[in-house]
Amino acid sequence: MRFDFETVLDRTGKDSIAANPSEWYGINVETREGFPRIPMWVADMDFVCCPAVTNAVAERLRYPNFGYFEPSDAYYDAIISWQRNRHGIEVKREEIGYEGGVLGGLISALRVMCPDRGPVLLNSPTYIGFTNVLKTNEYQMILSPLKKDSQGIWRMDLEDMEKKIQQYGIRAAIVCNPYNPCGRVWTRQELKDMMDLFEKYGVQAVSDEIWSDLILKGHTHTPTHTVSEYARMHTVSEYALSKTFSLAGIVGSYHVIFNKELRDAVVKQSSYSHYNEMSVLWMHAVIGGLSSEGAAWTDEVCQVLTENISYAYDFITSHFPGVSVMKPEGTYMMFLDCTEYCDRTGTDMDTLLRKGVEYGVLWQDGRPFHGDHSIRMNLAVPFSLVKEAFDRLDRYVFEKEDR
Repeated sequence: MRFDFETVLDRTGKDSIAANPSEWYGINVETREGFPRIPMWVADMDFVCCPAVTNAVAERLRYPNFGYFEPSDAYYDAIISWQRNRHGIEVKREEIGYEGGVLGGLISALRVMCPDRGPVLLNSPTYIGFTNVLKTNEYQMILSPLKKDSQGIWRMDLEDMEKKIQQYGIRAAIVCNPYNPCGRVWTRQELKDMMDLFEKYGVQAVSDEIWSDLILKGHTHTPTHTVSEYARMHTVSEYALSKTFSLAGIVGSYHVIFNKELRDAVVKQSSYSHYNEMSVLWMHAVIGGLSSEGAAWTDEVCQVLTENISYAYDFITSHFPGVSVMKPEGTYMMFLDCTEYCDRTGTDMDTLLRKGVEYGVLWQDGRPFHGDHSIRMNLAVPFSLVKEAFDRLDRYVFEKEDR
């Protein structure tokens, strides 16, 4: 490996909720002595940051002035080159717009697509950020549950989605591509079938593509807006570097919108708060990350995540009877279904979650994601911590039939 994915960071006191969660985040933080915390809940990485990013930000910090600025040619060129080289998309400068965050961009788009705060279609399990931002902005959230096929792969239920669109008169949908928390990387045909359904009923899409760079071995990301002309003209695509390079603390994201009328309306909505302006440090983080060195780092991190997730998947399926999980195809999140385990052992979810945290495994309650007996786990940690976490879960948390 050219880059460092092995150093175990002590993020205590370093502005990290991953390492220092509070009760506000729904986690009991009391752990036994001798079991240091392993952060495996909130979706940020526990790796040393990509050097191309830290070097770019450090270089800018050497100049002692941070006044008003305009996004540079280098900034737009970095995004255009990245989209072309990694996703095969040709994007023009005017089709790129800044957003303070993906969720803020999502709301700006929805205010254009359904200004009356009408019903919005989502799949479930559902990223908790979507749930919270829709509730805060008083949108009606209509869920269409994903279904597992005979091989345990999460699939869209197009029949149910069509039924919900007809029943509620839906005109806007949120697409998570790749899918958080389940780790699906939708195929081109799946996205095409979905967008054909949306075209039939005039549904527009906001596609959260924040995970699009973190694709695991054997899989390929298809941007939602590429599957048809309707998709291209009726999709707002939201991107950020916060997952790719763990830059959630350097706030910023960007959208790509090909339809000029839709783009102008979204930009207008985003401008109303008068706070939707980028930081100069975020701009330079983008320039550094979306570089050739950043691309090499991204390739390596995908390899590391593939290995971590393969180890975790094999361990779960061989050591935890009654716990099922789809092997993720992208992202670094796993969504465990503990229904059979809880039924067999008489364990409730609160007890199971607390027991994991008691032994230092900081995992996340899956119920707010609409998984009744689910746990979300973040595998973007050094491999030594992955092994340690699952050893603790095996020895102290999950009951065995022979114990």
